[in-house]
Amino acid sequence: MTPWVARLLFFNVVMYVLTLAVPGLGDALMFVPALILSRPWTLVTYMFLHGGLGHIFFNMLALFFFGPRLEARLGSPRFLGLCLTSGIMGALLSFTNPMIGVIGASGAVYGVMFGFAHYWPREVVHIWGVLPVEVRWLVVGMTVLSLVSGFGGAGDGVAHFAHLGGFLGAWVYLKVLDRTTGARRFQARAVAAAPPSVATTSSAVARWSRIEREGLHPVNLEELDRVMAKLQREGVSRLTDGEKEFLERFSQR
Repeated sequence: MTPWVARLLFFNVVMYVLTLAVPGLGDALMFVPALILSRPWTLVTYMFLHGGLGHIFFNMLALFFFGPRLEARLGSPRFLGLCLTSGIMGALLSFTNPMIGVIGASGAVYGVMFGFAHYWPREVVHIWGVLPVEVRWLVVGMTVLSLVSGFGGAGDGVAHFAHLGGFLGAWVYLKVLDRTTGARRFQARAVAAAPPSVATTSSAVARWSRIEREGLHPVNLEELDRVMAKLQREGVSRLTDGEKEFLERFSQR
């Protein structure tokens, strides 16, 4: 369990109990689009409210499965930034119904799911433990479902546009992240700071094989094994910029 995933799980459960125990607390923290200027804090607090056990259970289950690996990949500060950006964007897209209150971590959780699909699009998950599907197609399917339900006025009490906002927020966040830490910046830093030893596959293997495995989080250790296996199997030219940056980050520890 990674730090912010554990904290978010804990905060959501605590807030769920508190809203059951303290009358009016949920109303004070709920996001109502039309009241954003007088209640700006609700852009964040609404993410920690849930309407029932099923609501919080499925949101926390998705966070538990998709969150740790993504947090380990991005680092805790960036992971938290993605969650907040996705959740806030989810709230902002709820202006289609300005007087209807919005609650739930779904926007943030959908953002986490999108982030997972961004880095591991072909990872297979099993819906209900039975139906295998690649994460990228899961995201596509949920996007289509949210669009149809949102514009079709499903009337099911689900904030479908908040879900879409979560996907959109994550997409924007990762685009900005890619611009600041992606291909051009990585290549410039590699040319300036990294030795010429990463120019060939054999020298790259030699350099990155020296990464200290002791003390690595199990999720990072799993990712290290996956990327190194890909490097040896397909060559350094087949690594993505994100994979190279991952290896560089741990080779400089």
